[in-house]
Amino acid sequence: MKYLQADGIESSGRINPATPPANRLAADNLGKRALCAGGRENRMNTPTLLQRIARLGLILMMGAGMSACSETMEWKEEVLLHDGQIIVADRFYNLGAKPTWESRERAALDETVTFSLPGTDKKIIWKNDFRDSQPEPNSLNLIRFDVVKGVPYIATYPAGCIAYNKWGRPNPPQVLFKYESEQWKRITLAELPAELINAHANVVVGRPATSLLKPFYTVEQVNAENHDIDEGPYKTILRESYLGAGGGCEELIKYKGYWIMPNDPVARGMVDRKAK
Repeated sequence: MKYLQADGIESSGRINPATPPANRLAADNLGKRALCAGGRENRMNTPTLLQRIARLGLILMMGAGMSACSETMEWKEEVLLHDGQIIVADRFYNLGAKPTWESRERAALDETVTFSLPGTDKKIIWKNDFRDSQPEPNSLNLIRFDVVKGVPYIATYPAGCIAYNKWGRPNPPQVLFKYESEQWKRITLAELPAELINAHANVVVGRPATSLLKPFYTVEQVNAENHDIDEGPYKTILRESYLGAGGGCEELIKYKGYWIMPNDPVARGMVDRKAK
């Protein structure tokens, strides 16, 4: 889905409510075409209208050649469970093009994490897609995997403002799952075992920068990767709701394939004109 800004330029709404470490990219929504070419990182918080128009035009001109711009990244990491057991997870990302000309890293298209259940040969797979072309809701960042009384659980948070609205603006801003009948089922906070309340992240949140990627991360290295993440919903499973849970994300609704503010007649008019 697309996010229609006031100036009519489509954006993926890449406003991540987390504060990611400098050496890591938090996976986020991929809602517009991007460039394969590299460049320095964009330090400007708000590009000017002319910059965005010029960038959009260049993106559209080069869009036809984007299909071949893809890479993968993968690593293994130790996962410390609440009871002290350690398992190993396989992390795999499909990467697309770079979101902007200035971006250093490619955008995440999808993620697959394979966990081995302790004491068994059984493997549990978590798959997540960041592309707006895929069925909604999607776009979640993994915080924690754990097993309580033989049942696997996962804690995540929405990756960006569009994802936060897709998932119903949860407060605390986390989305929880239980593995049941060979599939992941969303659960409420009340259904999460008490052992996991206030538990910290035990996986690498987001993904390491490509230039710093290691093939294997120990528990200590996983914690080091997450060290710079602010305490709160992007590092800890919270029990209580709180003010400002959306991290500044405005309320959005889906209107004819676009994400707009609920009472925005200008945006509705733009969408209606595009639909004709």
